[in-house]
Amino acid sequence: MSPASPHGEHFTEVVVVRHGETSWNASRIIQGQMDPELNETEAKPAAVYSSDLKRAAETAQTIATACHVSNLVFDQSLRERHMGDLHGLKFDDAGGGESLDQLSERCVSYLNTIADKHKGERVVVVSHGAAIEEICRHADPTMTLVRRRIPNTSISVIHISGENRHWILEKLGDVGHLDEDGFLQSAFGGDGASV
Repeated sequence: MSPASPHGEHFTEVVVVRHGETSWNASRIIQGQMDPELNETEAKPAAVYSSDLKRAAETAQTIATACHVSNLVFDQSLRERHMGDLHGLKFDDAGGGESLDQLSERCVSYLNTIADKHKGERVVVVSHGAAIEEICRHADPTMTLVRRRIPNTSISVIHISGENRHWILEKLGDVGHLDEDGFLQSAFGGDGASV
């Protein structure tokens, strides 16, 4: 069997998916590590890894079921940025919380662990907007869109070498799969844009 990554057998292909939309996303309320329910409108991997928060865990369960994957792992390392006293506030009313460096260290360390375990395989990781931004920034530190929005249910693809910790960002925040059923015409402002 050929490796999942075009970069070779020492690389793990990590497909990173942002969880489905919650009413808090739609209302621009900071969720951080709060755990609101998902809105109702929302090649076989070796494993599916997910944040343990409901909105990601339910998305991961849907993916695992659809892909017939029994290896479903939930871990706090993939949680959204801890927002301290900001949890539940509107963006305009907020300030403080976990630093981006702390968030990045937590997520990058865990993805390196996953890559070590799944060399030559494809895995799916379900996480959160800020966590995915930091994961992608680590894979491509020269990103010009420093705070690019990662849409709900978007897909980013990263190849990680378990040998030398080399990361390659192949795809960022792609929502092309949503265009198949016209979802882009009603989501993200209804203009058909993917960002």
